Amino acid sequence: MDDPFHRFSELFAQLGLPSDSAAIRHFMTQNAPLDDAIALEDAPFWNASQASFLREKLSADADWAEVVDQLSASLRAPAQSG
Repeated sequence: MDDPFHRFSELFAQLGLPSDSAAIRHFMTQNAPLDDAIALEDAPFWNASQASFLREKLSADADWAEVVDQLSASLRAPAQSG
């Protein structure tokens, strides 16, 4: 049975993005904060295929939806200093 819990690294790999910790941190730094008025899948930094993947997983409430929601929340959170 497949594990329904996915990690950011797995989501980034599915999106065709570098999925190591440093690359994920860089992506978050470059693209946050995302305005609350913009749906994650409509953000300007996705290509059409990535946006379609996100839209499909959210609308189907697929097992990916939880990590997609976590990504959305993380992109909207205030930047952490440190």
